[in-house]
Amino acid sequence: MIKTLIYLADGQPLAVLIRGDHEANEAKVRRACGAGTLVLADPATIERVTGAPVGFAGPVGIQCRLIADHDVATIADAVTGANAADAHLTGVNPGRDFAIDHTHDLRMAVHGDTCPRCPGELELVHGIEVGHVFKLGVKYSVALGAEFLDEKEQRHPMIMGCYGIGVNRIVASLCETCYDENGLIWPLSIAPYEVLIIPLNVSDAETMRVAEQYYEQLQRAGIDVLLDDRDARAGFKFKDADLIGIPLRVVIGGKGLKEGQVELRWRWETEASKSPVDAAVETVTRMITDRRAFEESRGLAPRPA
Repeated sequence: MIKTLIYLADGQPLAVLIRGDHEANEAKVRRACGAGTLVLADPATIERVTGAPVGFAGPVGIQCRLIADHDVATIADAVTGANAADAHLTGVNPGRDFAIDHTHDLRMAVHGDTCPRCPGELELVHGIEVGHVFKLGVKYSVALGAEFLDEKEQRHPMIMGCYGIGVNRIVASLCETCYDENGLIWPLSIAPYEVLIIPLNVSDAETMRVAEQYYEQLQRAGIDVLLDDRDARAGFKFKDADLIGIPLRVVIGGKGLKEGQVELRWRWETEASKSPVDAAVETVTRMITDRRAFEESRGLAPRPA
């Protein structure tokens, strides 16, 4: 199948031919046709140029400039739009049914394409821009009179550049990589809190006494801690805990207190561990300290003091 996309290149209609399973790269199209501006044509323009509504444009008999991607020239017996409403042509062949003077690289790269710089193949991976560098040239230096003297004592405007790092994008990139099916999994170095304390029954005085004691002692130990004292079901709190992604969870339940134990679990682990009630703060502090050291050894920035 050959797709025919109608653009306006510097205001003039342009038909771009792409293999049916490929997507046009508009930057490549703009360079290939030498246009300063390139936008997809609106439905009225498409109908005026092709005689058909959107979705039925084709290269056979089209009355506008036409450029084609390299892959189009190799297609035989293609299906294309017929430049008529609700109609397609079959058995269309480039060169016989429409002319192609020369072809261009007009499409988006796909997995397995040959690398343009070596014999290898391209591999597509997901990414996010967290920083950028721009060359500004001399636009601002000329306006500001920012100049330098060369070795011949001649004045020239400085060539300027700028760079930026997006804090929000850094957080977004971590969200895209540090997660599972249940929610976020924050590294300690960037987590809003390091420890989440969940008392299962906020109406029970002993449960809340232990929870508040842990909260105060962990704060004094320099640990960022959040106490979930909402009057809600345990499952609801656990679901929220997984969604928010606070690294270490401390669960205090009535049954556990009777047995003299509380439950500790890292967000990324499936199994919880037990700690004696009186030793829980010391255990949590050690776990957080060890984890901080581990993350710092892996190149993650330590939390600010």
